[in-house]
Amino acid sequence: MQGKIYIVGLGPGDPNMFLNPAINAIKEADVVIGYKYYFKFIQTFLQEGTECLDTGMKQETKRAEIAFEYAEQGKKVAVISSGDAGIYGMSPLIYEMAEKRESQVEIELIPGISAFQAAAAKLGAPIGHDTVILSLSDLLTPWELIERRIKAAAFGDFVTVLYNPKSKGRYWQIYRLQEIFLEERSPETPVAIVRQVGRDEEHIELSTLAEVDLEKVDMFSLVVIGNSQSYISKNKKFITPRGYYGKYSENGKPGPLIMQKSFATIAEELKGKDIPLETKWALLHLIHTSADFQMVDLLKVRNDALNVWHQKLKNGGVIITDVTMITSGIRKAACERMGIEVKCYLHDPRVAELAEKHKITRTQAGIRLAVEDHPDALYVFGNAPTALIELTALMRSKNFFPMGIIASPVGFVNVEESKHRVKSFAKLPAVIIEGRKGGSTLAATIVNSVLSLDDAKELKPGRDV
Repeated sequence: MQGKIYIVGLGPGDPNMFLNPAINAIKEADVVIGYKYYFKFIQTFLQEGTECLDTGMKQETKRAEIAFEYAEQGKKVAVISSGDAGIYGMSPLIYEMAEKRESQVEIELIPGISAFQAAAAKLGAPIGHDTVILSLSDLLTPWELIERRIKAAAFGDFVTVLYNPKSKGRYWQIYRLQEIFLEERSPETPVAIVRQVGRDEEHIELSTLAEVDLEKVDMFSLVVIGNSQSYISKNKKFITPRGYYGKYSENGKPGPLIMQKSFATIAEELKGKDIPLETKWALLHLIHTSADFQMVDLLKVRNDALNVWHQKLKNGGVIITDVTMITSGIRKAACERMGIEVKCYLHDPRVAELAEKHKITRTQAGIRLAVEDHPDALYVFGNAPTALIELTALMRSKNFFPMGIIASPVGFVNVEESKHRVKSFAKLPAVIIEGRKGGSTLAATIVNSVLSLDDAKELKPGRDV
């Protein structure tokens, strides 16, 4: 009479997390085979007379052979593994051995709660989207293949769970993984080290991809790396949203997702260029808007303008534009969030009379009025070089300095001259798009990059779209 082999997953170690089918299989077993460390967790479920056989560490093949020998004698055998026996457990080996032996022994796999599931429950909701599980052990898998899988997981933006992340003799591989992931993910990507999950020695540490202390990782640890959408909540929960629109999306709108993909594509093409983060953030916005990589050479940032304006506008302020198209393009939600007023004087009822009286353009007249009301505003030009020339002339004659100037008028007459005038103010925070290129859309885009500069590190545009 043939016996039976139960392949039993015990879960992460806490008997309270054993599943009922696992308990029943242990109670029915004549023989239990496994590593001795796990026997202490099942003592209360063993029947009198049940034989317990310890095969020691790294004796999986011997364990399987003994299981078949007993089962072929008609015994019911439970082969126990921690976690789920189908995940880096005994089940593949036993099924393969059954085929090689041409054994008729009945085999039943009893699932358990995997360590990565237990760890995820402790962390919050880190595996809410597509997840990859990787073992860094190269005992049975060549490192070259493991590294290819690491690169695929990083490039594919998978949440990634690491088994066997590090041991005394195998310590460098996880550092190589960190290096690969940092090529594809933000340094702020959440990372968790979960040690001895479900056991008395359990310890959890939250960090980021750049700052995680990998010296604290050992063979009793699992490491969880978030995807580009993952974040740590205010109450210290590791969350990966089910959707892929990002934590800033609203009402399921795909806009932020599309922007994030576009920004990632642009950032890939900008790799290797030594560009300060705030300038790179403005460039990503400009190239996303114009599809013009010449912006890398045309954009000039003077006197740390982007950082200076971001810090000042955090507490509110006034932005003056030369035309209403720029006003329309500046994100209203961002201005409301930061308490910013955006004004264009072009349609002020006083403009027409002032322009007629002094024989100047309406945009020049608008700038004259704006300077009287808001001399310390941020001035943004995307259309009218005459308006920019007017402002620089007033700065000289009245001896005042605004918060700064965005000089992005477009065209062929007086455009380059107007931009050169801005450069004459050596200490003025300014952003200039050199040459003939520019326009209202690009001017508004530069403003939007300033207002969203807090999101630059995570490369997550679109919060206020």
